[in-house]
Amino acid sequence: MSHTTQPVYTGRIIRLGIESLRLPNGTPLELEVVRHPGGAAVVALDTQGQVCLLRQYRHAAGGWLWELPAGKLEPGESPQTTAARELLEEAGLQAGTWEELGEVLTTPGFCDEIIHLFLARELRELPACPEAHELIEVHWIAFDTALQQVREGSIRDAKTMLGLLLAAATTRP
Repeated sequence: MSHTTQPVYTGRIIRLGIESLRLPNGTPLELEVVRHPGGAAVVALDTQGQVCLLRQYRHAAGGWLWELPAGKLEPGESPQTTAARELLEEAGLQAGTWEELGEVLTTPGFCDEIIHLFLARELRELPACPEAHELIEVHWIAFDTALQQVREGSIRDAKTMLGLLLAAATTRP
């Protein structure tokens, strides 16, 4: 489907534009669309059945959130490479085995961001090196406790909720 885009804003991470198009039924429409390079998130499980979760400050969300290690795809970078890079940078972990869990369109009503989800095992600890703007605490939580936190609502981040649920459906830690 063809469309035209009127650029509104281009930033470090996203581009915002007004896209003029015709829907499949022929109806003309103008939409505000955010274009995002995508990202990757990691469910990192240790041999004791614990998952690595980050308590991270997110201004846009109003404060602290529980999240999986995750980050933005860089140009030319595969989703698994992004996942491995972010796992090391944010949590100080390298994984020996990787499994794809799936991908999620985060907010398809106005944004094209896709987050690729991975399960990582055979973990090795190394020094973390988060970016200067990231305020992160690394925590290890029993996998079943993390799933309970999803059900109770204390884990509210969509990629984290889905990653944990897909990991639980794929295999028990």
